[in-house]
Amino acid sequence: MLLCGPSGSGKSLLAARSGLPVLRLDDFYKEGDDPTLPSVAGSSDIDWDHPDSWDAAAAVAAIVDLCGTGRTHVPVYDLSLSARTGEEAVEIGRTPLFIAEGIFAAEIVVRCRELGVLADALCLSRGPVKTFRRRFLRDLREGRKSVPFLLRRGWRLMRAERSIVARQTGLGAYACDRDEAMGRLAAAAAGRRAAGTRTAV
Repeated sequence: MLLCGPSGSGKSLLAARSGLPVLRLDDFYKEGDDPTLPSVAGSSDIDWDHPDSWDAAAAVAAIVDLCGTGRTHVPVYDLSLSARTGEEAVEIGRTPLFIAEGIFAAEIVVRCRELGVLADALCLSRGPVKTFRRRFLRDLREGRKSVPFLLRRGWRLMRAERSIVARQTGLGAYACDRDEAMGRLAAAAAGRRAAGTRTAV
C-alpha cells in the first residue's frame, strides 16, 4: 500500500495507527552533498520536495525485497543533517500487506504496479492551511531544518498544495481524507488475509 500526500498531511501518523508494518520512504532521500540535488528556483535552498532529491530505484528495490522475502535493509536518514547515518534491517514476516509511506510514494505507483506488488495507492489531503500548521510545528519540534528555511518552505508548499495533490493523483494515487484512507487500508488488509495472497505494498 503506497501512501503519499503533501508534507505534513498526516501520512506517518495514519500509517502508525493502521497497525500494519511500515516502510519509511523518506529514508531514501539523497545526501546533502549529492551533486544531483535540485535547487529551488531563484534560491540557493535545496529543493527537498522535488522527486530528484530522492532515490526512487532504491526505494522500489526495498519494496520488492519485502514483498518477495519479508525483509530488506534500508538507510537510516537524519533529516536535520541531510545525511544517512547508518543502515537497519526491516522485517515484516508473513503479513499480507504493508505500507510504504512518503511524499514521493506516488512517483513509484506505475513501477510497483508493473512489478505486480501494488495493492493500492492513497494520497492524503487535509487542506493547505491545516497542512502548513501541522508541518511547521512538527518540523520545528523535530529540529529538521533552520526556522527561516522551514518558513520559506512552508509558505511555498502551502501555495503549491493543490498542484501537489493533483500531480500525485495524476500519477495514480487516490485522494482521500484520513477516515476514508483508514477504511481503504482496513478493507485491503482484510481482502489480502481472506485471499491468502502474498505480501503487497
